[in-house]
Amino acid sequence: MNGLIHHIDLNASDLAASKRVYSLLLGALGYACVRDDGECEWDIRTPQGFASIGLKQARVSGAHKRYAPGIHHLAWSVDSRAEVDRVHTLLRDAGVRILDAPTLYPEYSADYYAVFFEDPDGIKLEVLNAPSFADPGRTP
Repeated sequence: MNGLIHHIDLNASDLAASKRVYSLLLGALGYACVRDDGECEWDIRTPQGFASIGLKQARVSGAHKRYAPGIHHLAWSVDSRAEVDRVHTLLRDAGVRILDAPTLYPEYSADYYAVFFEDPDGIKLEVLNAPSFADPGRTP
């Protein structure tokens, strides 16, 4: 048993707007769209396992509050800083709201390089490269 997250489903106030952002992001990260029938789902398979991200139309209205109970942010790891920069450029050029352009975050680890941005509902998202962060000898 490896304990990897299998799937995450997110609710969107405007499914079409969120689909545009997640399609761009997840496509750039190697996910494949496997469902687009009023709900959307993207899957990825790696040697470490399988993961799925789903989008559903929200059934109630209300703004996402990052510091209220619930999700704070989602982060995806990539193989290089160049990949972080590539995703940043792709998102920026598509008009996605960038919170923090790619930079080093030594408070997380000496090589933690990330870009932070938001989906249309204000959910904070991150793409990062931090090889030493995944080191099995790292102390949590």
